[in-house]
Amino acid sequence: MTPLAATDVVDAAARIAGVVHRTPIQRSRLLDERCGAEVLLKCEHLQKVGAFKARGAANALALTDPAATHRGVACHSSGNHGQAVAWAARAAGVPAWVVMPEGSSAVKLTAVAGYGAEVIRCGPDLASRSEVLARVVDRTGATEIHPYDDPAVIAGAGTAALELIEEAPDLEMLLVPVGGGGLASGTTLAAGGRVVWGAEPAGADDAARALRARRLVDASPPNTIADGLRATLSERTFAMISAGVERIATVTDDEIRVAMRFMWERTKQLIEPSAAVPVAVGLRGDLAGRRVGIILTGGNVDLDALQW
Repeated sequence: MTPLAATDVVDAAARIAGVVHRTPIQRSRLLDERCGAEVLLKCEHLQKVGAFKARGAANALALTDPAATHRGVACHSSGNHGQAVAWAARAAGVPAWVVMPEGSSAVKLTAVAGYGAEVIRCGPDLASRSEVLARVVDRTGATEIHPYDDPAVIAGAGTAALELIEEAPDLEMLLVPVGGGGLASGTTLAAGGRVVWGAEPAGADDAARALRARRLVDASPPNTIADGLRATLSERTFAMISAGVERIATVTDDEIRVAMRFMWERTKQLIEPSAAVPVAVGLRGDLAGRRVGIILTGGNVDLDALQW
């Protein structure tokens, strides 16, 4: 595996500056009170394509071998990474193919197609995603951009935490959602020695179990409303999380619903369930007494199927 360092995140930030948004940081007095902590919200739901995934896709495409770029790019994704790859490909003027599983959000399917990518459906499990994507890559000659098991994607994802720390250097702790682990891995690179926690749905808790077991574990079929966090760790992201993440807290879908609705109603931030997962950890009281940065990872919500 290609080793990664903090300098890779710094280089990625320079590479994608002006391509992605430098998203704002917001505060909520009521959120602070409910959490018993000082909480700074990094608003990646206001990012290009409505998710932090634009950072990794932009960095990966910028680093793709120019000789291969004209053949296009391909990925598998439940939604946000697919949107990001489709968006980056359109900006570069190259074709894109996105393999999306059964159960993907309708709004995310529509958005991927809207950015000009060809959508190919597959079964709900990771094996089906990988098998269908392999056939697409073989047929098209496209370059695969993995949603999290890719050094360029990880470094790009870490730029969100880098920006947060640049603007709030006195943060004690960073808290991010964990699905496949790309954002958490990139955050550990940018953290500069600060405590890093992950947050995960109880119905898709392979990372929490892996951290406790100190090895990758078999992932049960995910069962959570947080569709962006149904992926499983790779060897690369497990190794980076094991080295740099202190704890992965898990929350129930009911707690996610409460957090998501709280953010909509009280802070006016339209976030998706995956982004509400770390907020749920805070509302439960796990962050009491800390000054913590939370990355709100995405805001692509299917308004025809609200989680409450």
